Amino acid sequence: MDLLAHLEAYVATVDETSFSRAADRLGIAQPLLSRRIKTLEARFGGLLFDRSRRQVATTELGMLLLPYARDVLDRAQRLDQAARSAQRAQVRAVGVPADCAPAELARVIRAGAERGSTLGVRELPPREREARLADGSLAFALLRVPPEHAAYRVPLGLASAPSLDAGGPAHATPPLDAGRPAHVTPGGARGRAVHLEDLRPRRLGAATGARTAPLPILTLPEDDVPYARDRLGRAAARSGLPEQLVRPAGPAATALAETLAGRALLLCDEPFARRHGAGWAPLADAALHRGYEVRGTPRQPSGDVPQWLAAALAAAAGAGTGAPAARPPGSADAASRLATRG
Repeated sequence: MDLLAHLEAYVATVDETSFSRAADRLGIAQPLLSRRIKTLEARFGGLLFDRSRRQVATTELGMLLLPYARDVLDRAQRLDQAARSAQRAQVRAVGVPADCAPAELARVIRAGAERGSTLGVRELPPREREARLADGSLAFALLRVPPEHAAYRVPLGLASAPSLDAGGPAHATPPLDAGRPAHVTPGGARGRAVHLEDLRPRRLGAATGARTAPLPILTLPEDDVPYARDRLGRAAARSGLPEQLVRPAGPAATALAETLAGRALLLCDEPFARRHGAGWAPLADAALHRGYEVRGTPRQPSGDVPQWLAAALAAAAGAGTGAPAARPPGSADAASRLATRG
C-alpha cells in the first residue's frame, strides 16, 4: 500500500467534504479515491467517514486520526525538499586539463552556482579523465578527440624563450625559417605559422659543413594521447627531424624553465605560453592541434551536458566555441591532409 497516497485521499476528502471534489483536487478518478479510503478504514479498524448523509461527514475516528495524517504528509513533504536541497548541494566533480587558467575555472564554478549546481574542478591528465568519467567519480569531463571530429578546438604552437628589444616588449625567439624569425609582434599578436620542416638543422657555412643543433620539442602530459603522439611523430619524420628531437616534457615547471632558458621549444596552447611569459607561434598543421568534447558520466541518470557548462569548460581549456578554428596561414584542410597520410 502506498501510505502517502492513501493519506492524501483521506485528508483531501476531509477538506473538501466531498469524494468527487477530493478526487478532482488530487487528479484521480473518484472510484480510486474511494478504494483508497476503504483500504485505510480496513487498516485502522473503523470508518473514517459517515456515508449515510447527503454530505460526507467525518467520523469521530476520522477526526481523531486527522492531525496524525496531516503530520505524516507534512513530514514527507519536508523530506522531499531536504532531498532536493541535498542533491543541489552535492559537489559534482568536473575533469579538466592541467594548467587551465584559474580565472576561467572560477567562471565555471560561478556558472554552476548561478544554476543551483555545486561544481568541483579536478585537473587530471587525459587518460585519467576518461577513466574517472567511466567509473562515475567524475560527473563531467573534457575529453581529447582528434581535432577534425571535435566540438571544440585548441590551436597548438611552439613556445620559446622571450627576448627584449631595447625599451620594448618581450618577443619570441622561435626557430628560424630561411633566416627570418617567426616572432610575436609588439602588443601580443601571433607570429607567423611554424612548419616542422623549419626546425631542421641548417649548415652554418659551406667551408666547415657544420650544422646548427635544433632545439628539442617538449610535449606536455595533455598531449600524451595515442593519436596525438602518433601524428606528431609521423609529422616530425616527414619533416626530416631526428626521432629523438620530440620527447615528453615531464613536469610542466621543468619544461617551462628549459623553454624560457632558450634550451627547448614547448608544444602548448597560446594562453599557456602567455601566462608564463614565453613567446609563441602557431603550428601550421591543424591536424596537430588539440580537439575536445565534453561528456557526462554514463553512470548518472542523465548524462546530458548542459550547453552552458560545455561552453565554459571549453573556454577554460583555451578553445573557442563549436565553430572550427581558423587555420593558420599556409595550413591545409586537416581532413584532406590526414586522408593523404593514410
